[in-house]
Amino acid sequence: MATGETDLGRLLAGLDPELHDGEYVFATLRARTLPVGVEPVMTFEEDEGRTLVLPREQAERAGLDATFSSAWITLRIHSSLEAVGMMAAIATALANAGISCNAISAFYHDHIFVPCERADEAVALLRGLTEK
Repeated sequence: MATGETDLGRLLAGLDPELHDGEYVFATLRARTLPVGVEPVMTFEEDEGRTLVLPREQAERAGLDATFSSAWITLRIHSSLEAVGMMAAIATALANAGISCNAISAFYHDHIFVPCERADEAVALLRGLTEK
């Protein structure tokens, strides 16, 4: 099984950020069962409850308390879970621009959630990292 890229230079050169349509929010549930119509793009189990990242419309229809209205950007390079420095470089670049981000690493790709109103700026900044 391919484990992904580990070289920081190649990772940054190949980010290929993809901005998904829609608005995403973070919510939490104590129940193990998801409400009808809720299909999160990410779940994570914490002691305090289950964290969900899902489209705003789904959260509203289900009556979930949600926070952090965000845009979802997928970094299309297949990064290794053992790669060193890629998320630090991305987070630093975004922080220097005053853009908050929440990062999630999955097996094939990394995903970042940034404020909706800064999404285009974040994508442009990430594309700028690929040119260095």
